[in-house]
Amino acid sequence: MIERRPFAELGGENHGWLDAKHHFSFAGYHDPARMHWGALRVWNDDTIAPNTGFPPHGHADMEIITYVREGAITHEDNLGNKGRTEAGDVQVMSAGSGIRHAEYNREPVTTRIFQIWIMPNGRGKPPAWGAKPFPKTDRAGQFVALASGLEGDTDALPIRTDARVSGATLKAGQSTTYPLGTGRRAYVVPAQGAVEIDGVRIDTRDGAAIKDVERFTVTALSDAEVVLVDSAA
Repeated sequence: MIERRPFAELGGENHGWLDAKHHFSFAGYHDPARMHWGALRVWNDDTIAPNTGFPPHGHADMEIITYVREGAITHEDNLGNKGRTEAGDVQVMSAGSGIRHAEYNREPVTTRIFQIWIMPNGRGKPPAWGAKPFPKTDRAGQFVALASGLEGDTDALPIRTDARVSGATLKAGQSTTYPLGTGRRAYVVPAQGAVEIDGVRIDTRDGAAIKDVERFTVTALSDAEVVLVDSAA
């Protein structure tokens, strides 16, 4: 089963400095049919104006992955962590027992990110943060694990959940197959370009909710950058 969720139909709100679109219920947007997809709880498509950002605020018991699509995001938290994550790279915050953080666009250009929240396996663990560059050439033509709690994903940023965040870059006409398994769920969003997933067209920033398949094939209709979450059902 593949359900297309068009970008134009997503919930969201434009705050001026932040234009946020929500694939799942979040903040003032509530849709009881879109509360989560397996362990995936939030997928926000955020456009952040230059020299603005999210002031300090708190989270607990959530795995929060930031995939930077354009520009860069600068992180600060009450654990003393500081870092700047550029386009194509990833940062992970395991909120655990509680963390306060700020995320700023300190660039002279607009920053665009996917912010992905995945429910953790346990509660109350020590909070943590990390970031890592993932050159797009390394994921050319195939999905590469960017953040993962699954065994064997040793090069990915660690998360404390039965899930994996992967990325792929595909040239027009190129295909790659992802082995999901019928007991799991996937959510796929092209950050750039358009793709076809087992015959279903998914345009830039659309979502594709996938379940009940052993595997699926993603074919690029144009040069594409694709992000995927594979999680426990």
